[in-house]
Amino acid sequence: MVATLYTQQGQNIRKTWMLMTGFLILVIGLGFVISRIYNNPSILYFFVIFSVGMNIVSYWYSDKIALSMAHASPATREEYFDFYTIVENLAITAGLPMPKIYVIEDGSPNAFATGRDKNHAVIAVTTGLLSIMNKTELEGVIAHEMSHIGNRDMLVSTVAVVLVGFVSIVSDMLIRSTMFGGINRDNDREGGGLFMIIGIILSILAPIFATMLQLAISRKREYLADASGALLTRYPEGLASALEKIEQYGKPLQTQSSAIAHLYISNPLGSGNFAKKTSNLFSTHPPIEERVKILRSM
Repeated sequence: MVATLYTQQGQNIRKTWMLMTGFLILVIGLGFVISRIYNNPSILYFFVIFSVGMNIVSYWYSDKIALSMAHASPATREEYFDFYTIVENLAITAGLPMPKIYVIEDGSPNAFATGRDKNHAVIAVTTGLLSIMNKTELEGVIAHEMSHIGNRDMLVSTVAVVLVGFVSIVSDMLIRSTMFGGINRDNDREGGGLFMIIGIILSILAPIFATMLQLAISRKREYLADASGALLTRYPEGLASALEKIEQYGKPLQTQSSAIAHLYISNPLGSGNFAKKTSNLFSTHPPIEERVKILRSM
């Protein structure tokens, strides 16, 4: 088990660098096409500098961006004593620094972990989660999120928050540049028309590719966090019962963004018919029924 966890940690670090490298290549490629459409090499230089800058931002500040998107607020020990003490105790048990804790004012039960490493980690939960979970169920959820921190896989998810959204913005800029004014018509003899066609194609494919990058973040990280969380509490039934309650609630989060959907312990769209029909194709989350079955087989 220990060897498997360390192997998974190494794989997640490599996935982070692969994601950031893929983003860098994609953005530079889009910049190259736009620079050829406008026949202006300085546009490519701008995209290179900007893409490097966005990688830096995604590494250092994407946790803050994710918390802002979720409308999360810092939680105090006095106001959320049980939540605070459970996180504190599990951090000690796991041998991890105490993460910062945040609360999202939302009746839908859910939670996520974010941050670039164990020393800059955050766990956020909804008020709905705190209201419907008993102590052992809440411990199961927190242990799951603590395991994301311990397994060092949350950076992969956190980086995707910025990268996926930015690629979509760049794609929108690209299709506007190909369809509206400002294009140097003199570059037609240099293949400008061909690059315009390529630009239109890329503007359509880039968001799809960005989404594929997000979905490529392995669903196994959820299974690993479930197993690691159960190992941490020594009580798999706590998390299994919590997941069942989340599934039964079914309603989506009031405030949500597709950019951070993969961070949550459960699909923030809820467990309605549409979510169930599309989960296998478009969700980064494994089916809850399958997760519960595995937990109860431990």
